[in-house]
Amino acid sequence: MQPQAFYRVVADDFTAVDGIIRKQLTSRVPLVEKIGDYIISAGGKRLRPLLVLLCGRALGRQSNDLRLLAATIEFLHTATLLHDDVVDMSGMRRGRSTANALWGNAPSVLVGDFLYSRSFEMMVELGSLPVMHILSHATRVIAEGEVLQLSKVRDASTTEEVYMEVIRAKTAMLFEASTHSAAALANAPAEQTEALRRFGDRLGIAFQLVDDLLDYRGDSETLGKNVGDDLAEGKPTLPLIYTMREGTPEQAALVRKAIQQGGSDDLESIRAAVEASGSLDYTARLARDYAAQAIACLDALPASSYRDALVELSEFAVARTH
Repeated sequence: MQPQAFYRVVADDFTAVDGIIRKQLTSRVPLVEKIGDYIISAGGKRLRPLLVLLCGRALGRQSNDLRLLAATIEFLHTATLLHDDVVDMSGMRRGRSTANALWGNAPSVLVGDFLYSRSFEMMVELGSLPVMHILSHATRVIAEGEVLQLSKVRDASTTEEVYMEVIRAKTAMLFEASTHSAAALANAPAEQTEALRRFGDRLGIAFQLVDDLLDYRGDSETLGKNVGDDLAEGKPTLPLIYTMREGTPEQAALVRKAIQQGGSDDLESIRAAVEASGSLDYTARLARDYAAQAIACLDALPASSYRDALVELSEFAVARTH
């Protein structure tokens, strides 16, 4: 199955979700609409709303509520992107300038707040307390993950365990919320609901592991962002943590210094060190392991084209180059 086939099985739903997103971006303040439309229109995979649609359909749910939930998840995700780019002082995302680079930090943060607020209005419209509980819990955990990551910037003593805690909160939580809330909305049995919750968690971890790997093995044009951004920000991601732990003393010292100082002056030397230490292969193996765990969770679902798409999506998540 090609990547576009993931979307093809829910093509009509996806089109409807896009319509809901456009409608919900309406604001009496022109700048809110302008920035919101800019970030929403940036492209991207929209994996989280896709997961909502595929999981809901796999459970037999066919309703406008499922589409509204998918749009709600996308608003939450977009709000986090706006805030992330301000915190990270990023100038490029998905191959073009970030909103904060174009309009400044204050408008970007405030429009992120608008999108968060709008998403909660949409949750109220859904009228599902279980869904509201899942998503409100997720937003809190994501915020905690962002603060935890921020507290570890330029901290070369960060362990793999802490790193996993960060990515589970910062990235995997919204994947988990997408699959878990879809099951809750579909009133799925407890076994299927828990299986899909775990599926989202494992898939989200695998996805972030690959992102962190590509920060050293990818290229800017393919990635749509600057290679080495994590290093420049002093973020101790797994490729760096592993190199400090398992690499030669020289490799470890090079990486430790780079994390502590930030910047990307030694990017090529760092890329060579993380490759030579085996850290990128280790990160890739771990990502494949989590993807395999995610796929195993799908055994709880009945056979369908939607379940097949979820399996193929999990495999694509760790085979991608951007």
